[in-house]
Amino acid sequence: SPAGMVLSVLVILLLSMLYEAVKMGKAVLLRRALLALPRSLSRESLVEPEEGDTGPAQGRWFRYHVGQTLFHVVQVVLGYMVMLAVMSYNAWIFLGAIAGSTLGYFV
Repeated sequence: SPAGMVLSVLVILLLSMLYEAVKMGKAVLLRRALLALPRSLSRESLVEPEEGDTGPAQGRWFRYHVGQTLFHVVQVVLGYMVMLAVMSYNAWIFLGAIAGSTLGYFV
C-alpha cells in the first residue's frame, strides 16, 4: 500500500541517518582515545604496571576502546540492514537510503 511504502522509506531514511551519526560518534571516540594516550614514551610508561595498577590514562583509553568497539558493531549492523533494504531493488527505498545518508552526513 502507499502508506506502507512511505513508512518503509522513512524507516530506511532514519536508519541511514543513524548510520552516519554512529560513524561520526566512532570518529569522536577515536580522537578522544588518541588524546588519552601518553604524549611521550618515558621510562615510566614503558615499565609494565603492577597487577591491579592501571593508570588513569590507560583506564580511559580502555573505556574509549570498548566504546569504539560497541559503536563499530552498531555501525556494521545498521550498514547491513540498509544494504539489505537497498537490495530489494526498489527505487523508492534506494532514494530513501541516499537521502538519509545525505541528511545524516549534513547534520
